[in-house]
Parts: sequence; structure tokens; C-alpha cells
Amino acid sequence: MSDITIRNMEVTDVDQVMEVEKASFATPWTTDIFYQEIVDNQYAHYYVIEWNGKIAGYAGTWVVLEDAQVTNIAIMPELRGKKLGEKLFQYMLYQVKLNGARRLSLEVRESNFPAQRLYRKFGLVPGGIRKNYYTDNQEDAIVMWVNIL
Repeated sequence: MSDITIRNMEVTDVDQVMEVEKASFATPWTTDIFYQEIVDNQYAHYYVIEWNGKIAGYAGTWVVLEDAQVTNIAIMPELRGKKLGEKLFQYMLYQVKLNGARRLSLEVRESNFPAQRLYRKFGLVPGGIRKNYYTDNQEDAIVMWVNIL
């Protein structure tokens, strides 16, 4: 059995998080964005999942009053399919509830069927389309949301 830990992201994690970011997204965030989110954004909550002592992925949310918005969630490509994303999403959902959120929403690429399946497992349903949302290829985003009980 692999050793899995999920915890709050710290500034010292940013270099490893950037490896996940660059491997996962066509237009990755910069280190400055992560620093700003962790240090300066009072609404931001970021988590990392470690697999055998190394950061395997991360997730972030903004919680404003009763609304939570997922900013990013990513797992290293070579570690996908090991239920790490599911464990991380479950943890994040629990944390936003503790922080007072009653609704959670996110955007997902129209073509990202594995992510859509994951989100549906947690009760998220499509609520709309953001046309040309992704700047790298103008792909539409599906807005998904769930009421947190």
C-alpha cells in the first residue's frame, strides 16, 4: 500500500506543485500566482496530496461566504488512475464545508471526460457552458456545481 498524505499547501511546496502544474496544463500558472494565492488571498485554500513522500497533486478553492469555487485540481500524469484525484477532491470538499461553504462550483473542459466522471461521483451536475473559456484552444468549459449538505 502506498503512503498517502493530504495537507495544506505551504510556500515551500510551490516548486513541486509547479512540476504538477506544468505537466498538467497547457497554460500553467506561474510560481508568483501560487505564492500570491497562499500568502495574500484570504479566500484561498490549497491542498497537496503526497504519494510516497512526494507531491503527486494539488487542489485549490476560493471560499467566499457560502460559495466555494474550485480554482485548480491536478495529479501528475503518471500517477493518474490511482484514485489520488478522488481522495484529494473528497478532502477538499470536506474542507470547504468546514469553512462554511454550502455550494461548490467549477469549470471543466468539455473534452475532459475523466474529470467530469470524477465530479459526478461527488454529485456535481452541469449547470451551464462558458464559451471559448480556455485560452490555449478556445475550448468551452462546462460549469458544474453541487449543493453541499
